[in-house]
Amino acid sequence: MPQPNTSAAWLKRESDIVRRPVSRAIAIESAGGVLMIAQAAVLAHVADAAIFDGAALTAILPWLVGLFLLIGLRAILSYAGEQARFAAGATIKAVVRERLLRTIERLGVVWQRRMPSGDLVETLTEGVEKLEAYYGRYLSQTAVAVLLPLAILAVIMPIDWLSGLVLLATAPLIPVFMIFIGKGAEKLNQRQWRRMGVLSGHFLDALQGLTTLRIFNLGAREARLIERLSDDYRRSTMAVLRVAFLSSLVLEFLATVSIALVAVLIGFRLMWGQIGFEAGFLVLLLAPEFYLPLRNMGSVYHARMEAIAAAERMVEIFDAPALEWPGTRRDVFADAPPRVTLAALGYTYPGSDRPALAGIDLDIAAGETIAVVGASGAGKSTLALALLGLIRADRGDLRINGAPLETIAIERWREQLAWVPQQPRLFHGSVRDNLLLGDAAANDDALWSALDRAQARDFVAALPRGLDTPVGERGQRLSGGQVQRLAIARAFVRNARFVVVDEISAHLDAENERRLVTALEALAQGRGMLLIAHRLASVAHADRIVVMDGGRIVEQGRHEQLLAHGGVYARLASDSRTIAA
Repeated sequence: MPQPNTSAAWLKRESDIVRRPVSRAIAIESAGGVLMIAQAAVLAHVADAAIFDGAALTAILPWLVGLFLLIGLRAILSYAGEQARFAAGATIKAVVRERLLRTIERLGVVWQRRMPSGDLVETLTEGVEKLEAYYGRYLSQTAVAVLLPLAILAVIMPIDWLSGLVLLATAPLIPVFMIFIGKGAEKLNQRQWRRMGVLSGHFLDALQGLTTLRIFNLGAREARLIERLSDDYRRSTMAVLRVAFLSSLVLEFLATVSIALVAVLIGFRLMWGQIGFEAGFLVLLLAPEFYLPLRNMGSVYHARMEAIAAAERMVEIFDAPALEWPGTRRDVFADAPPRVTLAALGYTYPGSDRPALAGIDLDIAAGETIAVVGASGAGKSTLALALLGLIRADRGDLRINGAPLETIAIERWREQLAWVPQQPRLFHGSVRDNLLLGDAAANDDALWSALDRAQARDFVAALPRGLDTPVGERGQRLSGGQVQRLAIARAFVRNARFVVVDEISAHLDAENERRLVTALEALAQGRGMLLIAHRLASVAHADRIVVMDGGRIVEQGRHEQLLAHGGVYARLASDSRTIAA
């Protein structure tokens, strides 16, 4: 786990992103501080002239006009400063969130599967939000807390050096106590953030598995567990708040005592005639303003603690080893299906001592349909991930049209691909929105043509709004077979040269199975295809069937040949239309 100073160093480095808006906020707030000093000086002069000199209204009217102008200018600067702080916060959130998403994409599916979904969601949402106060307020307030007190001291010292010494002596106490208390708050914030991640991840898992929990009558037990996790988070939050309130109390106490001390000294010297009213009143007006930036910094110091705690997980993500594809070649593809060659290809998942792929030798000719079958854990899905470039084999060779995949620009290879997983992901939106993921420029004629070839036209046409019908999150308003056929239609829209399909394994009725097989046969026309098959009706029409077991290819051939051979394939196919899970 990254150390706190690692997170703090990362936060400091990222400040370059918002250097301009933060600098603008500092300049605006500093200018506002100068106007505040001028406003205090004008007010002190007006009060002295009106009370002790008996000046007429006409004499002090220009000063009053100037006073109101200063107040108006300060209001304008306050608004401008708030806009600059908002710009800093909004910019850092947008940049970091985009970088996190891009980094997670580069880390690959293996890393993503190891990470709790709740933690990732929490980091991308609430975690990034915690950065806003740090960059939008803390950084600018830290600078102002140095500049403005120095400017006020520069004004007070020539007027009343004794009060200036009091301010100078007491001012360091505030940041010292703030840092002292903040050390404890930092650890509490980190613990609170970790507990929030645990709670979020568990809550997300419970929501996703709610049906299972209800079927097994475990809802009450899960509710008690979430209640306990929530109570742990509540206690950690209250611990942070106690420290925050304590720090605020200490800061307010120190500032109040210091201002009172200055007021007492000025009061006695006014009584003894050692200082004039205008000078004394000016010092009294400036004394609270002297401590205000320091108190404000104390109030936003917890933003730094929260940002450090949230940044821990971000640093973990950014520092994780990415799935790198260094290739840049873009000239290996023609307007035809590619030839894919695997030679002694091997891959072992991190943390595992058993290879998922062990010396795979396979040559997929241009336009050939290969059906891959095997028991669960045989390596079929890993082979598909390797072809898609979602994992990088640690042994052997994978070539596209004779060129090693490592030398090809991976985005160029993926432009040639379409992927139909066993559980296709339909995003929240309409049928049209999901089909256009294949090709954003496709028109309605192309969409309906794709639906027709995917055997999905009839049910889409029967939907209340046709292409514009919302499908719901994860396609919850559609059946499993309908979702898979929409995914096949999306592959048609993409017009890819090579398709990887993980056939749906759930039992389908005869009509849905017929439609699905017909759609897959149409999708294979004019394309290369790797089909992870689960039913006899699908593999019977494949150009070649590859049988995997234990990460190896143990048999190859046509359906009839493999059945006659009486090996692994024959055992998988016996007594069932379904080949394997």
